Amino acid sequence: MNRFQQFVLFTLCCWGWVCCKPSPQLPVEVSGKRMQEVYERIKTPYKYGVVFQHSDTTKLVDSPTIFRHEGQWYMTYIVFDGKGYETWLAKSGNLLDWEELGRLLSFTQDTWDANQKAGYLALVDTDWGAGNEVGKHAGKYWMSYLGGATEGYEAGTLGVGMAKSDHLDRAEEWERIAHPVLLPGDSSARWFETDKIYKSHIIRDEDQLTGFPFVMYYNAKGDTATYESIGMAGSEDMVNWNRIGEGPVITRGEGICGDAQIVKVDDVYVMFYFGAFWKPGAFERFACSYDLVHWTDWEGEDLVAPSEPYDSQYAHKPWVIRWEGVTYHFYNAVGDQGRVIALASSVPLN
Repeated sequence: MNRFQQFVLFTLCCWGWVCCKPSPQLPVEVSGKRMQEVYERIKTPYKYGVVFQHSDTTKLVDSPTIFRHEGQWYMTYIVFDGKGYETWLAKSGNLLDWEELGRLLSFTQDTWDANQKAGYLALVDTDWGAGNEVGKHAGKYWMSYLGGATEGYEAGTLGVGMAKSDHLDRAEEWERIAHPVLLPGDSSARWFETDKIYKSHIIRDEDQLTGFPFVMYYNAKGDTATYESIGMAGSEDMVNWNRIGEGPVITRGEGICGDAQIVKVDDVYVMFYFGAFWKPGAFERFACSYDLVHWTDWEGEDLVAPSEPYDSQYAHKPWVIRWEGVTYHFYNAVGDQGRVIALASSVPLN
């Protein structure tokens, strides 16, 4: 082998080592300093008040998902009328005043999800302060939902269903996948999710940190783990889901940790979620992660907690966005106005 051939071989070996060596491992823990910095970025100490309730005030509204589409704001939310959950759509020009548009997922007959269809829009942009727009997969918009056949408040077997649509801004029925995609009775169900599976939230994992392009976070409780914890699953196609890990990613071992929403603030992912009954009432919390799998729970003060007549019982179930320099924290408030959607913010809006 001549000197030129040796040089070429050496160069190729070096190039292969650089390209094939593993990426540096992301930290598992988020430092206390970084957690405090995130808290200062996301806190919303100013309560604006109630921004939305159903036109029929006997019906209860819950679980807002806020997104932007073609220059307008929209909110999917769920409605409980005593029989079960349906999913509805509302519209706003300013995030404060909302117009009810109609149903997206309605009651049906003789289906696995006949009386429970509580929907949560998927693939909303997670970048903090970006457009809050919704991505597509296979040319469709997607929504996961809490589904079940039994009448009543979260009664009977509850699992996760999937629906899809060509449109985001129309109050028309979404096309539902005929079967549930996650059930508490699945052979792969873990100890903390063998009784009921509740709200789900699906994001796109651009870097496939989890090994999947799509990631679902959901809260569930087990036959023996009678509290609610947050677990995760991954998918290649939005229909077939694989549970990730052997246990929950967020739990207190009592009460409720639920209704996750994921955003990315600079280099750290932030999970907004609510806590309940591991201390009095229901209140808004957060956790942070570098890899979407290992989460560091915030131990400081609540992001939102009951303090006003309209949220005196519960202040929970977050959807938080950053828009034009203001943080808007929408949440479900339960108090003297029933079950409604309220808003807290980073600056006074009144």
